[in-house]
Amino acid sequence: MPPADDTDQIALEERRSGWRTIRRVWPYLWPDGKDWVKRRVVIALSLLLLAKLISVSTPLFYKQAVDALGGDVPDLAIGAVGLTLAYGLARLMTVGFQQLRDAVFAKVGQRALRALALETFTHIHRLSMRYHISRKTGGLSRIIERGVKGVEFLLRFLLFSIGPLALELVLVGIVLFWMFDIWYLAVVSFVIAAYVAFTFKVTEWRVKLRRKMNAQDTDANQKAIDSLLNFETVKYFGAEAREAARYDEAMKGYEEAAIKTSTSLAMLNFGQSLIITSGLVAVMVMAAIGVQNGALTVGDFVMVNAYMIQITMPLNFLGTVYREIRQALVDMGEMFNLLEQPREVSDKPGAPELQVDGGVVAFENIAFGYEDTRPILKDVSVHVGAGESVALVGASGSGKSTIGRLLFRFYDVGAGAVTIDGQDVRDVTQDSLHAAIGVVPQDTVLFNDTIRYNIAYGRDGASEDEIIQAAKDAQIHDFIAALPDGYDTTVGERGLKLSGGEKQRVGIARTLLKNPPILLLDEATSALDTETEASIQSALKRAGEGRTVITIAHRLSTVADADRIVVLHAGEVVEEGTHEELLARSGRYAHLWAMQVAEDEAA
Repeated sequence: MPPADDTDQIALEERRSGWRTIRRVWPYLWPDGKDWVKRRVVIALSLLLLAKLISVSTPLFYKQAVDALGGDVPDLAIGAVGLTLAYGLARLMTVGFQQLRDAVFAKVGQRALRALALETFTHIHRLSMRYHISRKTGGLSRIIERGVKGVEFLLRFLLFSIGPLALELVLVGIVLFWMFDIWYLAVVSFVIAAYVAFTFKVTEWRVKLRRKMNAQDTDANQKAIDSLLNFETVKYFGAEAREAARYDEAMKGYEEAAIKTSTSLAMLNFGQSLIITSGLVAVMVMAAIGVQNGALTVGDFVMVNAYMIQITMPLNFLGTVYREIRQALVDMGEMFNLLEQPREVSDKPGAPELQVDGGVVAFENIAFGYEDTRPILKDVSVHVGAGESVALVGASGSGKSTIGRLLFRFYDVGAGAVTIDGQDVRDVTQDSLHAAIGVVPQDTVLFNDTIRYNIAYGRDGASEDEIIQAAKDAQIHDFIAALPDGYDTTVGERGLKLSGGEKQRVGIARTLLKNPPILLLDEATSALDTETEASIQSALKRAGEGRTVITIAHRLSTVADADRIVVLHAGEVVEEGTHEELLARSGRYAHLWAMQVAEDEAA
C-alpha cells in the first residue's frame, strides 16, 4: 500500500487528468466552424428540458386520477379516465423526447468518435522511430480501443446526465416543498446528499481497481498479440505450453483485478439501495401518517411514492453515470497521454518542400547516438554524387544502418548535417523528403492483402499497367502471373505466404513504382540464399539505373561493383575507395574481404 501522502497525490493527479480529459473532449462537442454540430447540441438540450419538465409533472396527473377515483376531489372535466390517459401520454412524451434527443445527438457523438480516432491514428504514425521501437503493439491497440469507445459515452453523459439529473432533483424538491412541507424536502435532501457522497467515495476507490484491471488487460493483450506475431518462433522452440502459461499468468492478474471490481460493484449497489430504500420508507411513513390524520389524500400518498421512485431512478442512474464517466476518464486519459506523447522529429514552421535536382547526398561531420551515453557515429562525413552508387560496409554495430535512418530522418543528427542537393533534411518537410527516397529493407514486411495492393502501395493511384511494369522490372511478374489468382493472391500476415526472395521482389517492385530519385538499399539481400541473392541483385541493379544509390551491406560481394565503397568501423569512416583500391591497401576492407572469402570456401 502506498503511503497516505502518495495516495493523496495520486488522487490529485487523477482529478487533474480527469479535468484535462474533459477539456480535451469539449471541442469535439462544441467545435469552431461547425454550426450544424452546435445546432444539434442546442436542439438536443431543448428536447431534454422538455422531457424533464413533462417528467416532473407526470405524478400530478397520477395524483388527480387517484383522488378522482376515491372521491377526495371534485370530478374534473376530463374525469378519472381522462386523467389516467393524460398520465400515460405524459410518460410517453417523456420517453419520446428522450429518444428524439438521442437521435439528434447521435451524429454529433459519432462525428466526435471518428475525429478523435483519426487524430489518434495520425498522431501515432507521426511519432518517432524511437517510440515505435519501444512500443508494445498489443497494449497500444487496446489503449486506443478503450479510449475511442469512451468518447461518445463521455460526450453523451456529460451533456445529458449530470446537469439534467441535478435539474430533475431540484424540480422534484420544489414540488415536494410546495405541496407538502419542509420536512419532506429535508428528508429527500439528506437522502440525496448521503447517496451522492457514498457513491462518489466508493467510486473513487473503485477507479483505482479499474486502473489496475486495465493494466492487466493491456498486459495480457500485449502478450497474446506478441505471441501470435511470433507464431513461427513459438513453433520452432516447442513453446506453445510456455506461451500459454505466460498468457494465463497475465490473465490471472486480470481475473483477480476483475473479481475485486465486481465485488466492489456489488458493495456499491447494496449501499446505494440501502440509502435509497431508507429514504423511501421514511418519506412514505410520513405520507401515511398524513393520510391517517386527514392532512393528505390517498392521491397525495401515491404522488409522494411516484416522486420518490422518480428520484430513485435518476439517483441510481447517477451512480452508474458517475462510475462510467470516471472509468471512461481513466480509459481516455491513457489515450490522451498517448496523444500528448511528443513528436521527437517534426517539421519546422513553414518548412519548404525538398527540391531534388540530381540527388547529391552528403553526410557532413555527423555525430549521433541513440542514447547520450552510447555514441554510434563519430564525426562521419560521406559524399554521394548525383547518380552515383556508394556502398556503406563494416561489421555489425559500425553504424551503417544508422546512417540510413538519419537520411530518412527517422532521427535527427546530434551534430553535423545531412543534406540532399545542399538542403538540410531538417529544414524541409518530412513528406517531401520521404517521397524522394525509396527504401528496400533487409526484411520486407507486406500488408495482409493482395500482391497488387502491396505493389501499388508504392504510389497512390497507380494504374494496372504501371503496377505490372514495376513487377516486370523487379523480375517477379512471371511468378505472379503463374499463380492461380495472379495479382489478386493474398500474401498473408506480414507476407508470410511468400518466400524471402519473393517478398524482396515485391518490395523492390513497390519501390520502383514509387520512382524516387534516391534509392537506399539496407541489407536488401543479406537474408537470402546465394542463388536468390544473385537474381535479386540483378533486379536491384536495374532499379538503381539513373538514380543515386546508397547500399548498406554486410556481404561485400554484393557491392564489389559499386562506384565507391565507404568502410565504417566503430562509428567512424576508416577507408574509402573502389573495391580494387581498397583491396590494394590491405586495410580494414581487405581484412573483411578475406574473412568472407574464407567463410564462403568453408561453406
